[in-house]
Amino acid sequence: MTKYKHIALITDFGLDDNFVGVIKGVIYNINPNLNIIDITHNISPQNIIEASFLLENSYKYFPEGTIFLCVVDPGVGTERKVIILKQRKKIFIAPDNGILSFLLHEHKTKEIYYLKLPNKYIPFPQSNTFHGRDIFAPLAGFISKGINIKKLCVPLNNLNKIKKIEFPSIIEKETLIKGKIIYIDRFGNCISNISKEKFFNFVKNKKFCIKIKNLKIKKISKNYQAKEKWGALFNSFNLLEIFATNKNASKRFEIKINQQITVVSLPPG
Repeated sequence: MTKYKHIALITDFGLDDNFVGVIKGVIYNINPNLNIIDITHNISPQNIIEASFLLENSYKYFPEGTIFLCVVDPGVGTERKVIILKQRKKIFIAPDNGILSFLLHEHKTKEIYYLKLPNKYIPFPQSNTFHGRDIFAPLAGFISKGINIKKLCVPLNNLNKIKKIEFPSIIEKETLIKGKIIYIDRFGNCISNISKEKFFNFVKNKKFCIKIKNLKIKKISKNYQAKEKWGALFNSFNLLEIFATNKNASKRFEIKINQQITVVSLPPG
């Protein structure tokens, strides 16, 4: 019987209302010995891609024995299912709306389940508007105590039945690569889907120009204190990011999510 010590939360509930506190209360009523960690509750409302991106770039830093509870759920109250993915000694719980798409691509060995309702562990009736309290929180709480997942869930063998989302892709040509801005953090830094590895495999030892909106950037900065007061660097996710020194780059340059960013190979000389 595996017991879990940590539950890590990602939601779009914000902190103005009582939603997050109530979820924690439900979990602690079931298992008061847990450590509940807030990854973020500031996902943009209903933004599944943003939630998936931040989960992907967070879970690797957590210890074994962590349950990741991800409640960004535009389909709350509908027929959408609740999915449970077990990867080694970590568990991911989320609506079946694509939040866990990256895990399905990254790993070969996994166990995947759908929540089985009704069952004696999930209170009934449930609200049609707050499954975070009525379904997700008790599910995570009981799994953390070591309740066998198969008592709560139905194994899923056909991965094609799971909802997946498509992340923005990179277009590669001989003289350029095109990506998109996929996330803007609270500082206004504009994060693209062009990885450090992809960038240097393309650029090699050649000169280059990064183009976005009216900006042209011909070098990679080491940090945010650029002489030009703006530039490009590789962030802690190892993704190409546009920044403005001590300013909000998104507002200053009017860069939005899905903005195209291009890396062009320049001729010698």
